[in-house]
Amino acid sequence: MTKERYNELYQITFAGKTLEGFSNTEVRDNVKALFRISDERTARLFSGTRTTLKSGLSHNDALVYHRRLTKAGAEVQISVQPRTATVAPQAEASTPPPAPPADRQTQPGPMGSQQETPLEFTGSGREYFGIWIVNILLTIVTLGIYSAWATVRNNQYFYGNTRMDGASFQYLASPVTILKGRLIALAVLVAYVVLSEMYVEAAVVFAIAFIPLVPWIMVRSLRFKAVNSAYRNIRFDFQGRYGEAFMVAFVWPVLNVLTLLLLTPLVMKKTHEFIANGSRYGTTEFQLKADTGDYYRFFGKGLLIAIGFGVAAFLAMRHVGFTVGSIIAAIGYLTLFGYFMAGIANLFLGSVHLASHGFESRLQPLQMIWIYLSNSFLVVITLGLFTPWAKVRMARYRADCTAMLVRGDLNHFVAAEQNRTSALGQELGDAFDVDFAAI
Repeated sequence: MTKERYNELYQITFAGKTLEGFSNTEVRDNVKALFRISDERTARLFSGTRTTLKSGLSHNDALVYHRRLTKAGAEVQISVQPRTATVAPQAEASTPPPAPPADRQTQPGPMGSQQETPLEFTGSGREYFGIWIVNILLTIVTLGIYSAWATVRNNQYFYGNTRMDGASFQYLASPVTILKGRLIALAVLVAYVVLSEMYVEAAVVFAIAFIPLVPWIMVRSLRFKAVNSAYRNIRFDFQGRYGEAFMVAFVWPVLNVLTLLLLTPLVMKKTHEFIANGSRYGTTEFQLKADTGDYYRFFGKGLLIAIGFGVAAFLAMRHVGFTVGSIIAAIGYLTLFGYFMAGIANLFLGSVHLASHGFESRLQPLQMIWIYLSNSFLVVITLGLFTPWAKVRMARYRADCTAMLVRGDLNHFVAAEQNRTSALGQELGDAFDVDFAAI
């Protein structure tokens, strides 16, 4: 990295577009309040012409402005400020107050040119319904055997309809391989049930002997999912170690219990590190760049939300009525649910880096709650038939709120992949498609 790139300046631009989930009026009011500008200047910002809101920023400061504006619902972009360019005084809006350092969830290093490359999901509920209903019927008719093919068809649909920079993701697993893995798992389960019915002591020994296998299964399941996922014909990979998985599965949770759950943020960070740092795209490693303090601040805010609603519900039940207190408690639960559902994804993806590239997630807690509740309601009243639309709806929202911060281009991954060893192929037969993820 040259000294010249360390001194790169950035600018924030805006073309009057709003993010999904925000009304135009709401965003106008938010931007007006944030910049403390008149109605006339606000109208000019939303005229559709791309305007430079702020220039001459370091990358860290640009991220702060970007985060504040996206929270307000404005679709803004960060770009490198041309060295010879000057911004007319009337084009640049008044300076909004920067967020305090505690609001920063990432600590990126010096960067070159950056471009935000959003994800998009192009699937539809009607299209996925045909796949979904056939999968269910064939799985029932074949007494579950078709479930392996159903898993592949589902994943291929969602991967193939998730696009970034004009290319789709790919799911490459073989249904036969998944079926073999499930048959092995079923045989182990049957053996355990038989032993537990015939010899209780043998069943206990069997269960204890299975414990050391849990970290191994975690590593193999993450690796299976990774090596069967690809983007631009380059496979992902997972190289996490058994010892790290053992710490995440047993040691850190036990220490957390012994410390009365005070280590919960640290345990989550260790889990995220295990998943992110063990992952690869081609030959390039992912890396989690987050301080432990980021996790404690995140959980601390959640704890304050829980305490606030808990106290309010208690006082309402005591002095107003049980019904009012129950309503407050229910609202508090949903608020906390949305906070963690959106916040954990934002924290994890915002802290992950791939070489010089970063990621960003802008999930909104209230929007997540609304989608989750409305999806659940519609699934119930349609006796499950709305499920395909519910899955597509959530997938589209998650994609719309996720972007890769590309510095330069992604072509160097293709060149690096050409030098990759062929040892990957022999691992594809290990089917441990157990669902274990960071978010």
